[in-house]
Amino acid sequence: MHELRRAGLKAAQIMADHLEGVAERPVWQPVPGGELAWLTGQELPETGRALDELLEDAREHVLPYPMGNGHPRFFGWVNSPPNPAGVLVEPLAAALNPSCAGGDHAGPHLERAVVRWLAGLVGFPHPPGGGLLTSGASMATVICLATARQQAALAAGWDAREEGLSGRPPMVMYVTEEGHSCLHKAAQLLGLGARNVRTVPVDAAYRMDVRALRAMIAEDLDAGLRPFCVAGSAGTVNSGAVDPLDEIADVAAAYGLWFHVDGAYGALGVLADGAAPHYAGLERADSLALDPHKWLGVPVGCGCALLRDPSAARAAFSLVPSYLVDENGGDLGWFAEYGPEQTRPFRALKTWATLSHLGRSGVKRLVDHTTGMARTLGAMVEAAPDFELLAPVTTSITAFRHTPRADGLDELNRAIPVAVQARGNAFLTGTRLGGRDALRTCILHPDTTEQDLVVLLDEIRLAAKALL
Repeated sequence: MHELRRAGLKAAQIMADHLEGVAERPVWQPVPGGELAWLTGQELPETGRALDELLEDAREHVLPYPMGNGHPRFFGWVNSPPNPAGVLVEPLAAALNPSCAGGDHAGPHLERAVVRWLAGLVGFPHPPGGGLLTSGASMATVICLATARQQAALAAGWDAREEGLSGRPPMVMYVTEEGHSCLHKAAQLLGLGARNVRTVPVDAAYRMDVRALRAMIAEDLDAGLRPFCVAGSAGTVNSGAVDPLDEIADVAAAYGLWFHVDGAYGALGVLADGAAPHYAGLERADSLALDPHKWLGVPVGCGCALLRDPSAARAAFSLVPSYLVDENGGDLGWFAEYGPEQTRPFRALKTWATLSHLGRSGVKRLVDHTTGMARTLGAMVEAAPDFELLAPVTTSITAFRHTPRADGLDELNRAIPVAVQARGNAFLTGTRLGGRDALRTCILHPDTTEQDLVVLLDEIRLAAKALL
Protein backbone atom coordinates (compact mmCIF):
# COMPACT_ATOMS: atom_id res chain seq x y z
CA MET A 1 0.00 0.00 0.00
CA HIS A 2 2.95 2.35 0.52
CA GLU A 3 3.78 2.16 -3.20
CA LEU A 4 0.13 2.86 -4.10
CA ARG A 5 -0.05 5.84 -1.75
CA ARG A 6 3.11 7.40 -3.21
CA ALA A 7 2.14 6.66 -6.81
CA GLY A 8 -1.42 7.88 -6.21
CA LEU A 9 -0.18 11.29 -5.13
CA LYS A 10 2.01 11.46 -8.21
CA ALA A 11 -0.90 10.41 -10.46
CA ALA A 12 -3.05 13.19 -9.01
CA GLN A 13 -0.32 15.73 -9.79
CA ILE A 14 0.10 14.46 -13.34
CA MET A 15 -3.66 14.59 -13.87
CA ALA A 16 -3.93 18.14 -12.54
CA ASP A 17 -0.95 19.32 -14.60
CA HIS A 18 -2.49 17.84 -17.73
CA LEU A 19 -5.91 19.42 -17.23
CA GLU A 20 -4.45 22.78 -16.20
CA GLY A 21 -2.38 23.10 -19.35
CA VAL A 22 -4.88 21.85 -21.95
CA ALA A 23 -5.78 25.27 -23.38
CA GLU A 24 -2.12 26.16 -24.04
CA ARG A 25 -1.42 23.03 -26.09
CA PRO A 26 -2.56 22.15 -29.63
CA VAL A 27 -6.16 21.04 -29.74
CA TRP A 28 -5.10 17.88 -31.55
CA GLN A 29 -2.02 16.53 -33.24
CA PRO A 30 -1.34 13.25 -35.02
CA VAL A 31 0.62 10.61 -33.15
CA PRO A 32 4.13 10.58 -34.67
CA GLY A 33 5.52 7.37 -36.07
CA GLY A 34 7.86 6.61 -33.20
CA GLU A 35 5.17 7.11 -30.59
CA LEU A 36 2.68 5.09 -32.63
CA ALA A 37 5.17 2.24 -32.74
CA TRP A 38 5.57 2.44 -28.96
CA LEU A 39 1.81 2.49 -28.33
CA THR A 40 0.96 -0.39 -30.64
CA GLY A 41 4.08 -2.52 -30.67
CA GLN A 42 4.82 -3.18 -27.00
CA GLU A 43 5.39 -6.69 -25.76
CA LEU A 44 3.83 -7.87 -22.52
CA PRO A 45 6.53 -7.56 -19.81
CA GLU A 46 7.81 -10.84 -18.49
CA THR A 47 7.91 -9.46 -14.96
CA GLY A 48 5.76 -6.78 -13.35
CA ARG A 49 6.74 -3.13 -13.52
CA ALA A 50 6.69 -0.54 -10.77
CA LEU A 51 3.71 1.81 -10.53
CA ASP A 52 5.97 4.83 -10.77
CA GLU A 53 7.38 3.60 -14.08
CA LEU A 54 3.90 3.13 -15.48
CA LEU A 55 2.98 6.70 -14.58
CA GLU A 56 6.07 8.02 -16.31
CA ASP A 57 5.21 6.07 -19.46
CA ALA A 58 1.66 7.43 -19.38
CA ARG A 59 2.93 10.98 -18.95
CA GLU A 60 5.44 10.66 -21.80
CA HIS A 61 3.59 8.53 -24.34
CA VAL A 62 -0.17 8.85 -23.69
CA LEU A 63 -1.11 12.27 -22.29
CA PRO A 64 0.60 14.30 -25.07
CA TYR A 65 -1.72 12.78 -27.70
CA PRO A 66 -5.33 13.32 -26.59
CA MET A 67 -8.44 13.21 -28.73
CA GLY A 68 -8.68 16.94 -28.07
CA ASN A 69 -12.08 17.18 -26.41
CA GLY A 70 -10.67 18.74 -23.25
CA HIS A 71 -9.75 21.90 -25.17
CA PRO A 72 -12.15 24.89 -25.36
CA ARG A 73 -11.69 25.02 -29.15
CA PHE A 74 -12.66 21.39 -29.70
CA PHE A 75 -15.94 21.51 -31.60
CA GLY A 76 -15.99 18.03 -33.15
CA TRP A 77 -18.67 15.35 -32.89
CA VAL A 78 -20.42 15.39 -29.46
CA ASN A 79 -17.54 14.95 -27.03
CA SER A 80 -17.31 17.04 -23.89
CA PRO A 81 -14.38 17.86 -21.63
CA PRO A 82 -14.35 15.81 -18.42
CA ASN A 83 -15.94 17.38 -15.37
CA PRO A 84 -13.29 17.57 -12.60
CA ALA A 85 -15.59 15.99 -10.00
CA GLY A 86 -16.09 12.97 -12.24
CA VAL A 87 -12.35 12.70 -12.81
CA LEU A 88 -11.70 12.93 -9.08
CA VAL A 89 -13.92 10.01 -8.04
CA GLU A 90 -13.08 7.60 -10.86
CA PRO A 91 -10.21 6.06 -8.85
CA LEU A 92 -12.59 5.56 -5.92
CA ALA A 93 -14.97 3.55 -8.07
CA ALA A 94 -12.00 1.48 -9.25
CA ALA A 95 -10.87 0.98 -5.66
CA LEU A 96 -14.25 -0.50 -4.74
CA ASN A 97 -14.52 -2.35 -8.09
CA PRO A 98 -18.07 -3.60 -7.53
CA SER A 99 -20.46 -5.15 -9.96
CA CYS A 100 -23.57 -3.00 -9.92
CA ALA A 101 -25.89 -5.66 -11.25
CA GLY A 102 -27.72 -5.41 -7.93
CA GLY A 103 -27.40 -6.20 -4.27
CA ASP A 104 -27.37 -4.26 -1.04
CA HIS A 105 -24.29 -2.09 -1.49
CA ALA A 106 -23.61 1.53 -2.32
CA GLY A 107 -23.40 1.20 -6.10
CA PRO A 108 -26.97 0.15 -6.98
CA HIS A 109 -28.51 2.42 -4.34
CA LEU A 110 -26.62 5.45 -5.63
CA GLU A 111 -27.64 4.56 -9.19
CA ARG A 112 -31.32 4.75 -8.20
CA ALA A 113 -30.80 8.33 -7.04
CA VAL A 114 -28.75 9.37 -10.08
CA VAL A 115 -31.32 8.02 -12.53
CA ARG A 116 -34.06 9.88 -10.67
CA TRP A 117 -32.01 13.10 -10.86
CA LEU A 118 -31.51 12.72 -14.62
CA ALA A 119 -35.21 12.13 -15.22
CA GLY A 120 -36.05 15.17 -13.12
CA LEU A 121 -33.62 17.41 -15.00
CA VAL A 122 -35.31 16.78 -18.35
CA GLY A 123 -38.86 16.47 -17.02
CA PHE A 124 -39.35 12.78 -17.78
CA PRO A 125 -41.76 10.77 -15.57
CA HIS A 126 -39.87 8.61 -13.11
CA PRO A 127 -41.63 5.72 -11.38
CA PRO A 128 -39.42 3.71 -8.99
CA GLY A 129 -37.04 1.58 -11.02
CA GLY A 130 -37.75 3.54 -14.20
CA GLY A 131 -34.27 3.53 -15.67
CA LEU A 132 -30.67 2.42 -15.48
CA LEU A 133 -27.21 3.63 -16.44
CA THR A 134 -25.55 2.09 -19.47
CA SER A 135 -22.26 2.30 -21.35
CA GLY A 136 -23.79 4.98 -23.58
CA ALA A 137 -26.82 5.81 -25.66
CA SER A 138 -26.14 2.94 -28.07
CA MET A 139 -26.76 0.40 -25.32
CA ALA A 140 -29.60 2.50 -23.89
CA THR A 141 -31.24 2.39 -27.32
CA VAL A 142 -30.89 -1.39 -27.51
CA ILE A 143 -32.60 -1.66 -24.13
CA CYS A 144 -35.43 0.69 -25.09
CA LEU A 145 -36.10 -0.89 -28.48
CA ALA A 146 -35.89 -4.45 -27.13
CA THR A 147 -38.48 -3.42 -24.56
CA ALA A 148 -40.66 -1.94 -27.30
CA ARG A 149 -40.31 -5.11 -29.39
CA GLN A 150 -41.37 -7.35 -26.51
CA GLN A 151 -44.33 -5.13 -25.63
CA ALA A 152 -45.52 -5.13 -29.24
CA ALA A 153 -45.30 -8.92 -29.38
CA LEU A 154 -47.16 -9.38 -26.09
CA ALA A 155 -49.88 -6.99 -27.27
CA ALA A 156 -50.28 -9.16 -30.36
CA GLY A 157 -50.57 -12.32 -28.23
CA TRP A 158 -47.12 -13.86 -28.48
CA ASP A 159 -43.72 -13.75 -26.76
CA ALA A 160 -40.76 -12.54 -28.83
CA ARG A 161 -38.27 -13.76 -26.24
CA GLU A 162 -39.68 -17.28 -26.35
CA GLU A 163 -40.64 -17.59 -30.01
CA GLY A 164 -38.36 -15.19 -31.87
CA LEU A 165 -39.59 -13.16 -34.83
CA SER A 166 -39.81 -15.85 -37.51
CA GLY A 167 -43.21 -16.36 -39.11
CA ARG A 168 -44.66 -13.12 -37.76
CA PRO A 169 -45.53 -9.96 -39.70
CA PRO A 170 -42.37 -7.81 -39.87
CA MET A 171 -42.15 -5.19 -37.15
CA VAL A 172 -41.56 -1.71 -38.54
CA MET A 173 -39.83 1.26 -36.89
CA TYR A 174 -39.88 4.88 -38.06
CA VAL A 175 -36.95 7.32 -37.82
CA THR A 176 -35.97 10.37 -39.83
CA GLU A 177 -33.02 10.62 -42.18
CA GLU A 178 -31.42 12.70 -39.41
CA GLY A 179 -31.92 9.94 -36.81
CA HIS A 180 -28.76 8.62 -35.16
CA SER A 181 -27.08 5.51 -36.51
CA CYS A 182 -27.47 3.78 -33.13
CA LEU A 183 -31.20 3.45 -33.89
CA HIS A 184 -30.40 1.55 -37.08
CA LYS A 185 -27.77 -0.60 -35.37
CA ALA A 186 -30.18 -1.51 -32.59
CA ALA A 187 -32.89 -2.48 -35.08
CA GLN A 188 -30.45 -4.70 -36.95
CA LEU A 189 -29.09 -6.25 -33.77
CA LEU A 190 -32.61 -7.02 -32.52
CA GLY A 191 -33.50 -8.90 -35.70
CA LEU A 192 -35.92 -6.32 -37.07
CA GLY A 193 -33.97 -5.95 -40.30
CA ALA A 194 -32.67 -2.78 -41.92
CA ARG A 195 -35.41 -2.89 -44.56
CA ASN A 196 -38.03 -2.55 -41.82
CA VAL A 197 -36.63 0.75 -40.57
CA ARG A 198 -38.57 3.45 -42.41
CA THR A 199 -36.89 6.76 -43.16
CA VAL A 200 -39.36 9.58 -42.57
CA PRO A 201 -38.71 12.81 -44.49
CA VAL A 202 -37.82 16.02 -42.67
CA ASP A 203 -38.96 19.59 -43.13
CA ALA A 204 -36.82 22.62 -43.97
CA ALA A 205 -35.60 22.77 -40.34
CA TYR A 206 -34.63 19.04 -40.41
CA ARG A 207 -37.52 18.04 -38.12
CA MET A 208 -39.68 14.98 -38.70
CA ASP A 209 -42.51 15.49 -41.18
CA VAL A 210 -45.42 14.18 -39.11
CA ARG A 211 -47.85 14.13 -42.03
CA ALA A 212 -45.47 11.86 -43.91
CA LEU A 213 -45.13 9.68 -40.80
CA ARG A 214 -48.91 9.15 -40.66
CA ALA A 215 -49.03 8.24 -44.34
CA MET A 216 -46.18 5.73 -44.03
CA ILE A 217 -47.75 3.99 -41.03
CA ALA A 218 -51.09 3.69 -42.83
CA GLU A 219 -49.37 2.28 -45.91
CA ASP A 220 -47.50 -0.33 -43.87
CA LEU A 221 -50.67 -1.39 -42.07
CA ASP A 222 -52.42 -1.85 -45.41
CA ALA A 223 -49.50 -4.02 -46.51
CA GLY A 224 -49.98 -6.34 -43.53
CA LEU A 225 -46.88 -5.16 -41.63
CA ARG A 226 -46.67 -4.45 -37.89
CA PRO A 227 -45.68 -0.84 -37.10
CA PHE A 228 -44.45 -0.90 -33.51
CA CYS A 229 -42.19 2.07 -32.74
CA VAL A 230 -41.50 5.64 -33.78
CA ALA A 231 -38.24 7.27 -32.67
CA GLY A 232 -38.06 11.04 -32.44
CA SER A 233 -34.97 13.13 -31.75
CA ALA A 234 -34.52 15.65 -28.96
CA GLY A 235 -31.48 17.19 -30.64
CA THR A 236 -29.95 15.49 -33.68
CA VAL A 237 -26.18 15.27 -34.02
CA ASN A 238 -26.14 16.85 -37.48
CA SER A 239 -27.96 20.11 -36.81
CA GLY A 240 -29.30 19.89 -33.26
CA ALA A 241 -32.88 19.80 -34.56
CA VAL A 242 -35.61 18.79 -32.12
CA ASP A 243 -38.47 16.87 -33.73
CA PRO A 244 -42.10 17.94 -33.08
CA LEU A 245 -42.34 15.51 -30.17
CA ASP A 246 -45.88 16.37 -29.10
CA GLU A 247 -47.23 15.72 -32.59
CA ILE A 248 -45.28 12.47 -32.84
CA ALA A 249 -46.69 11.40 -29.48
CA ASP A 250 -50.20 11.97 -30.87
CA VAL A 251 -49.46 9.73 -33.85
CA ALA A 252 -47.93 7.03 -31.62
CA ALA A 253 -51.00 7.10 -29.37
CA ALA A 254 -53.39 6.94 -32.32
CA TYR A 255 -51.72 3.83 -33.77
CA GLY A 256 -50.62 2.15 -30.53
CA LEU A 257 -46.91 2.57 -31.24
CA TRP A 258 -44.10 2.75 -28.72
CA PHE A 259 -42.74 6.30 -28.67
CA HIS A 260 -38.98 6.45 -28.13
CA VAL A 261 -36.98 9.67 -27.92
CA ASP A 262 -33.28 9.84 -28.71
CA GLY A 263 -32.08 12.56 -26.37
CA ALA A 264 -28.54 11.21 -26.07
CA TYR A 265 -27.00 14.55 -26.89
CA GLY A 266 -29.80 17.08 -26.83
CA ALA A 267 -32.34 16.23 -24.12
CA LEU A 268 -30.64 18.48 -21.57
CA GLY A 269 -31.13 21.37 -23.99
CA VAL A 270 -34.63 21.66 -22.54
CA LEU A 271 -33.02 23.58 -19.66
CA ALA A 272 -31.84 26.46 -21.86
CA ASP A 273 -33.71 29.75 -21.57
CA GLY A 274 -36.70 29.70 -23.90
CA ALA A 275 -36.07 26.14 -25.10
CA ALA A 276 -38.90 24.30 -23.31
CA PRO A 277 -41.52 24.81 -26.09
CA HIS A 278 -39.25 22.99 -28.55
CA TYR A 279 -39.29 19.95 -26.27
CA ALA A 280 -43.04 19.77 -25.62
CA GLY A 281 -44.09 16.12 -25.71
CA LEU A 282 -40.81 14.71 -24.39
CA GLU A 283 -42.61 13.78 -21.19
CA ARG A 284 -45.07 11.65 -23.20
CA ALA A 285 -42.42 9.23 -24.49
CA ASP A 286 -42.39 5.59 -23.45
CA SER A 287 -38.60 5.63 -23.33
CA LEU A 288 -35.79 8.15 -23.50
CA ALA A 289 -32.08 7.64 -24.10
CA LEU A 290 -29.67 10.29 -22.84
CA ASP A 291 -25.94 10.48 -22.24
CA PRO A 292 -24.54 12.04 -19.05
CA HIS A 293 -21.12 11.69 -20.69
CA LYS A 294 -22.10 14.20 -23.36
CA TRP A 295 -23.41 17.60 -22.28
CA LEU A 296 -22.79 17.04 -18.56
CA GLY A 297 -19.14 16.03 -18.99
CA VAL A 298 -19.35 12.84 -16.95
CA PRO A 299 -16.23 10.86 -17.91
CA VAL A 300 -16.94 8.32 -20.66
CA GLY A 301 -18.83 6.01 -20.63
CA CYS A 302 -22.13 6.67 -19.02
CA GLY A 303 -25.47 6.63 -20.78
CA CYS A 304 -28.96 6.27 -19.39
CA ALA A 305 -32.16 4.53 -20.45
CA LEU A 306 -35.31 6.02 -18.91
CA LEU A 307 -38.58 4.09 -19.05
CA ARG A 308 -42.12 5.18 -18.32
CA ASP A 309 -43.00 1.60 -17.28
CA PRO A 310 -40.03 -0.22 -15.75
CA SER A 311 -41.92 -3.52 -15.73
CA ALA A 312 -41.82 -3.48 -19.53
CA ALA A 313 -38.01 -3.60 -19.54
CA ARG A 314 -38.06 -6.31 -16.91
CA ALA A 315 -40.37 -8.35 -19.14
CA ALA A 316 -37.87 -7.96 -21.97
CA PHE A 317 -34.71 -8.87 -20.04
CA SER A 318 -35.27 -10.54 -16.65
CA LEU A 319 -33.53 -13.88 -16.39
CA VAL A 320 -32.45 -14.90 -12.88
CA PRO A 321 -30.63 -18.22 -12.55
CA SER A 322 -30.63 -19.96 -9.18
CA TYR A 323 -27.10 -18.80 -8.34
CA LEU A 324 -28.18 -15.14 -8.63
CA VAL A 325 -31.38 -15.28 -6.60
CA ASP A 326 -31.25 -12.52 -3.97
CA GLU A 327 -33.89 -12.80 -1.27
CA ASN A 328 -33.08 -9.22 -0.27
CA GLY A 329 -33.51 -7.84 -3.78
CA GLY A 330 -36.81 -6.11 -3.01
CA ASP A 331 -39.69 -5.49 -5.38
CA LEU A 332 -37.51 -3.85 -8.03
CA GLY A 333 -35.03 -6.71 -8.23
CA TRP A 334 -31.59 -6.19 -9.73
CA PHE A 335 -30.55 -3.77 -12.46
CA ALA A 336 -29.38 -6.83 -14.42
CA GLU A 337 -33.06 -7.70 -14.93
CA TYR A 338 -33.63 -4.51 -16.96
CA GLY A 339 -30.87 -4.84 -19.56
CA PRO A 340 -28.35 -7.25 -21.10
CA GLU A 341 -25.40 -6.49 -18.81
CA GLN A 342 -24.84 -8.83 -15.88
CA THR A 343 -21.55 -7.39 -14.64
CA ARG A 344 -22.05 -3.63 -14.50
CA PRO A 345 -19.42 -1.04 -13.51
CA PHE A 346 -19.94 1.64 -10.87
CA ARG A 347 -21.07 4.34 -13.31
CA ALA A 348 -23.20 6.07 -10.72
CA LEU A 349 -20.31 7.46 -8.66
CA LYS A 350 -18.84 9.72 -11.37
CA THR A 351 -22.35 10.75 -12.44
CA TRP A 352 -23.38 11.54 -8.88
CA ALA A 353 -20.17 13.53 -8.32
CA THR A 354 -20.57 15.51 -11.55
CA LEU A 355 -24.21 16.38 -10.92
CA SER A 356 -23.56 17.21 -7.27
CA HIS A 357 -20.62 19.41 -8.22
CA LEU A 358 -22.66 21.30 -10.81
CA GLY A 359 -26.01 21.37 -9.04
CA ARG A 360 -29.17 22.09 -10.98
CA SER A 361 -28.16 25.73 -11.42
CA GLY A 362 -24.73 24.71 -12.70
CA VAL A 363 -26.22 22.33 -15.25
CA LYS A 364 -28.52 25.07 -16.48
CA ARG A 365 -25.63 27.55 -16.59
CA LEU A 366 -23.59 25.11 -18.68
CA VAL A 367 -26.47 24.53 -21.10
CA ASP A 368 -27.23 28.26 -21.37
CA HIS A 369 -23.58 29.08 -22.02
CA THR A 370 -23.00 26.48 -24.71
CA THR A 371 -26.28 27.09 -26.52
CA GLY A 372 -25.55 30.81 -26.33
CA MET A 373 -22.14 30.27 -27.91
CA ALA A 374 -23.75 28.23 -30.70
CA ARG A 375 -26.21 31.04 -31.41
CA THR A 376 -23.34 33.54 -31.39
CA LEU A 377 -21.47 31.44 -33.93
CA GLY A 378 -24.64 31.22 -36.02
CA ALA A 379 -24.94 35.02 -36.00
CA MET A 380 -21.25 35.40 -36.94
CA VAL A 381 -21.75 32.99 -39.85
CA GLU A 382 -24.83 34.85 -41.08
CA ALA A 383 -22.99 38.17 -40.88
CA ALA A 384 -19.98 36.94 -42.85
CA PRO A 385 -20.12 37.10 -46.66
CA ASP A 386 -18.04 33.93 -47.03
CA PHE A 387 -20.11 31.65 -44.80
CA GLU A 388 -23.63 30.24 -45.04
CA LEU A 389 -25.80 28.98 -42.16
CA LEU A 390 -27.48 25.70 -43.12
CA ALA A 391 -29.92 25.10 -40.25
CA PRO A 392 -31.56 26.95 -37.38
CA VAL A 393 -29.50 26.85 -34.18
CA THR A 394 -31.69 25.01 -31.67
CA THR A 395 -29.20 23.40 -29.26
CA SER A 396 -25.41 23.82 -29.10
CA ILE A 397 -24.74 22.65 -32.65
CA THR A 398 -24.16 25.07 -35.53
CA ALA A 399 -24.22 23.69 -39.09
CA PHE A 400 -22.81 25.88 -41.83
CA ARG A 401 -20.37 25.96 -44.73
CA HIS A 402 -17.60 28.09 -46.13
CA THR A 403 -18.53 29.81 -49.40
CA PRO A 404 -15.49 31.75 -50.70
CA ARG A 405 -16.39 30.92 -54.29
CA ALA A 406 -19.40 29.91 -56.37
CA ASP A 407 -18.42 26.39 -57.43
CA GLY A 408 -16.78 23.30 -55.93
CA LEU A 409 -18.21 24.00 -52.49
CA ASP A 410 -18.97 20.37 -51.62
CA GLU A 411 -15.39 19.34 -52.38
CA LEU A 412 -13.98 22.30 -50.47
CA ASN A 413 -16.12 21.87 -47.35
CA ARG A 414 -15.44 18.14 -47.37
CA ALA A 415 -11.69 18.84 -47.18
CA ILE A 416 -11.75 21.68 -44.66
CA PRO A 417 -12.20 19.72 -41.39
CA VAL A 418 -9.07 17.61 -41.79
CA ALA A 419 -7.08 20.67 -42.84
CA VAL A 420 -8.26 22.62 -39.79
CA GLN A 421 -7.55 19.71 -37.45
CA ALA A 422 -3.99 19.37 -38.78
CA ARG A 423 -3.26 23.03 -38.03
CA GLY A 424 -3.88 22.29 -34.33
CA ASN A 425 -5.58 25.57 -33.36
CA ALA A 426 -9.19 24.39 -33.55
CA PHE A 427 -11.08 21.17 -34.24
CA LEU A 428 -14.34 20.72 -36.13
CA THR A 429 -15.89 17.94 -38.16
CA GLY A 430 -17.93 17.70 -41.32
CA THR A 431 -21.21 16.10 -42.30
CA ARG A 432 -23.85 15.98 -45.02
CA LEU A 433 -26.94 18.11 -44.50
CA GLY A 434 -29.71 18.58 -47.00
CA GLY A 435 -27.63 16.83 -49.65
CA ARG A 436 -24.69 19.21 -49.20
CA ASP A 437 -21.30 18.83 -47.57
CA ALA A 438 -21.29 20.91 -44.43
CA LEU A 439 -19.20 21.97 -41.47
CA ARG A 440 -20.59 21.47 -37.99
CA THR A 441 -19.55 22.53 -34.54
CA CYS A 442 -20.82 21.13 -31.28
CA ILE A 443 -20.02 23.41 -28.34
CA LEU A 444 -19.92 21.65 -24.97
CA HIS A 445 -16.95 23.23 -23.19
CA PRO A 446 -17.86 25.60 -20.33
CA ASP A 447 -14.80 27.76 -21.07
CA THR A 448 -15.39 28.35 -24.79
CA THR A 449 -15.45 32.08 -25.53
CA GLU A 450 -16.49 34.28 -28.43
CA GLN A 451 -12.80 34.78 -29.20
CA ASP A 452 -12.49 31.00 -29.66
CA LEU A 453 -15.22 31.24 -32.29
CA VAL A 454 -13.33 34.02 -34.06
CA VAL A 455 -10.26 31.78 -34.11
CA LEU A 456 -12.34 28.94 -35.53
CA LEU A 457 -13.66 30.96 -38.47
CA ASP A 458 -10.19 32.35 -39.17
CA GLU A 459 -8.75 28.84 -39.11
CA ILE A 460 -11.38 27.68 -41.61
CA ARG A 461 -10.48 30.56 -43.93
CA LEU A 462 -6.74 29.85 -43.67
CA ALA A 463 -7.22 26.12 -44.23
CA ALA A 464 -9.45 26.80 -47.24
CA LYS A 465 -6.90 29.15 -48.83
CA ALA A 466 -4.30 26.39 -48.68
CA LEU A 467 -6.75 24.05 -50.39
CA LEU A 468 -7.81 26.39 -53.20
